[in-house]
Formats: sequence, structure tokens, C-alpha cells
Amino acid sequence: MRLIYLHGFASGPQSSKAQFFRQRWPQLEVPDLTEGDFEHSTLSQQLRLLDRLVGGDQVTLIGSSMGGYLAALFAARHPDRVARLVLMAPAFGLARRWTGMLGEAVMSDWQQQGWRPVHHYGEEREARISYDLVADGMQYEEFPDVRQPTLIFHGRRDESVDYRLSVEFARTRPNVELVLLDSDHQLLDKLELVAEKIRES
Repeated sequence: MRLIYLHGFASGPQSSKAQFFRQRWPQLEVPDLTEGDFEHSTLSQQLRLLDRLVGGDQVTLIGSSMGGYLAALFAARHPDRVARLVLMAPAFGLARRWTGMLGEAVMSDWQQQGWRPVHHYGEEREARISYDLVADGMQYEEFPDVRQPTLIFHGRRDESVDYRLSVEFARTRPNVELVLLDSDHQLLDKLELVAEKIRES
């Protein structure tokens, strides 16, 4: 079965996690979800990319942060094409939570200017991101109706995405196994454990 890794926001195919998993599973596919245009990337654009990439196959999706949320959105919409999900610190409802994270003044400035600068971790540079990412993201549900077997890893010390979002998501879904870890958002110190758990499940 095809295995596809979905990177997080302002990250890319060369991220530490992507490379870690690619070393263990050489068949792992790691697309650039922004298609080379980070500034204008949106959830809708990334869902279209996944639709083309997956085609008529059945796949397992591994997603980190925003990539985890994207994986859940895609799985809920294409239950026959996604067999299983592995989500790491999934950023459920990201667009709706940006106001709480950045504040109303920053969000207003972002909307008025049309873009804001962010640090692109994947390219180690400052990059623009369009407000379209937020406007587009507001149409999507916070917790996608995922029915497939799902394994979630989330750090209790996550400084970017509150682990209690994953707790809430898993609470009413018997198909979801949640593993809480003593780690931060990146989970880099727990990747061996994550890989071993993936192999066992």
C-alpha cells in the first residue's frame, strides 16, 4: 500500500520528520504540498493536490501538524481511498485558531495587507503567506468525520497546538488511538517511539 507523508505549515519535503520516516520506509512519498508556491497555498489547493496524487489508489497518510489536519480532511471526504491515518500533533481547525494565537490586531493587519511574513522552517528564510490561507480555511470543519483506523501522537508540552484538541477529537471516536507523549510540537525526541508504534499497529 502506498504511504504518503504530509508536512506541516511552513515546512516541506526536506523536514527532519519527513527524512526520518523516509529512511525507515524508502517507499514513502513526500510531496511539496504548496506545489512550489508557499505564499498562495491553501487547504483547498492542497486537497486538490492530494486528490490528483492519490488517484484511484488506497493509501495510508502520515501527517504532521497542518498536514495532519489536511490528512483528516481528505480521509473524511474519501473514505474509500484512505485506509489508515497516522497524525502527529494535528492542527485541527487551524484557520479558526489563528485569531487566538496571533490576536485580532495582527489578524486584521494580515487581512488588510493581504499577506504577512512568516519564518519558513523548511527553507530557513522569511516568506510571505497570503490571507487566503485563513479565508479558505474557515470553510472547513474543525474535527473531520474520520472513520478509518487512526493513530495520533501529541506532546503534552506542545507550544503550537494544544494537545487537548487531540483528546477532544479522540474522545468520541472508537477508531482513534491517542498516544500522549512528554514532548513538544515537533516530537523530534520521540520519533523512534512513533515509528515503532506505527510498525506495531
